[in-house]
Amino acid sequence: MAIRSKCFLINVRQRAWALALIWLGCTSSFAFANEGEAIGELPAERAPTYVDLVEMAGQSDFVGIVMIDDQITLPQERAPGVSAGHVRLYIEALTQSVLASPRAIGEQLVFLVDRPLNDKGKAPKIEQQTFLAFGDLNPDRPRDLQLLSSDALLTMGPVIERRVREVLRQLASLDRPAKITGIKDVISIPGNLAGESETQIFVETQEGAPVSMNVIRRPGMAPRWGISFGDIVDPSAKAPERETLAWYQFACHLPRELPEEAFLQRDRDARTRAREDYAYILDDLGSCERRF
Repeated sequence: MAIRSKCFLINVRQRAWALALIWLGCTSSFAFANEGEAIGELPAERAPTYVDLVEMAGQSDFVGIVMIDDQITLPQERAPGVSAGHVRLYIEALTQSVLASPRAIGEQLVFLVDRPLNDKGKAPKIEQQTFLAFGDLNPDRPRDLQLLSSDALLTMGPVIERRVREVLRQLASLDRPAKITGIKDVISIPGNLAGESETQIFVETQEGAPVSMNVIRRPGMAPRWGISFGDIVDPSAKAPERETLAWYQFACHLPRELPEEAFLQRDRDARTRAREDYAYILDDLGSCERRF
């Protein structure tokens, strides 16, 4: 369960005062990290997907690599909302690398995180380990980091660092695709030959930017589809590459079915053909997989 707190922790000089603030002032719950004691990079089957990284990075104003310098286990009675088998830790971390931030930050960050108990039923020792952190900084206390979600503290390694840097580069691009909000219009026209057709699907976007998809079928050839960004439908447009923001927008935000009100034709064959072409697009895009 991912929980956000309105109580930004802890710009303090002494741990005792920090704990007093936690015990007395913060009644909300905190971010959880679900993986066990972490050493080394997560295996591929447990690592965040591209979608996870895009959404975590897009919702955080801070993304950085931190090394745990010190940890304090909070007593159970002072850690409301902790899941069974977990413990809440007050963390002091050293900033290793800032990948994204609204402003300059200092060497140290402090935050709370819940971790699973180890095999001995004790708090895991994560000191001197390195993690990738996603969260929001307190504008009034620059050291205080509020983790984004239960999975916002990820085991660090070269693979995930390379992946998240690429995601951040894409998110910072000036030509990033518009956010898809639905399907506007659909039309499907048969060709002169049997099995020949073209379907055009016009997409609604949050910014109102014109975006369309087209599927072209030719006798004896595999269907071909692509995306056009602009007012003109480009018959030579290509499908988006995996792990790009264009792929993310279409794989994760297209509706699963074409809405009835989007069809510009009453012809049953045209509608059937358009639905088949749309199903082909969704199948080619693949699933919008999230693990966190």
